[in-house]
Amino acid sequence: SLEANKVLIADTTVDTNPEVLLARAKRDQARVDLERTVLRAPVDGVVASRQVQVGQRVQCGTTLMKVVPIESVYVDANYKETQLGKVRIGQPVELKSDLYGSKVVYHGKVVGFSGGSGSAFAMIPAQNATGNWIKVVQRLPVRVRIDPAELRAHPLGINLSMEATVDTRGGNDASAH
Repeated sequence: SLEANKVLIADTTVDTNPEVLLARAKRDQARVDLERTVLRAPVDGVVASRQVQVGQRVQCGTTLMKVVPIESVYVDANYKETQLGKVRIGQPVELKSDLYGSKVVYHGKVVGFSGGSGSAFAMIPAQNATGNWIKVVQRLPVRVRIDPAELRAHPLGINLSMEATVDTRGGNDASAH
């Protein structure tokens, strides 16, 4: 009641009044809540998939979307193991995307190789019914970094088909689709 309120605010100033302090705390919390309505991605890119809707409340650690950093898109070119004898890190690569056809040629460099073929990580190994291994020519991914300026001029998406040709400097060119 009124007498109880008088006791609570007796000898207080604007800076120490409990009602003023409560109002400031609510204002400060509202400011934090408003700042948390904007989420910033750690990289520039394009949203590849989104699991969140406008207005939805989310918990910390919830996956909201996947962002593809367009500036650092790469191609994993799957070459037959018999084509890789002369392929080395740093070699130039020409790439053509099915999206743009032969009118757009990307340039890149070999930046790495996979640790194994797709079958090395397969759930079912390449064995026949007697447990003998079947010899099959494997494909190994070769990672190619694409020139960022060319990506800005002709953006690519995820999981597109490309044709990659590695310049092995005086050997057989390796081509993958």
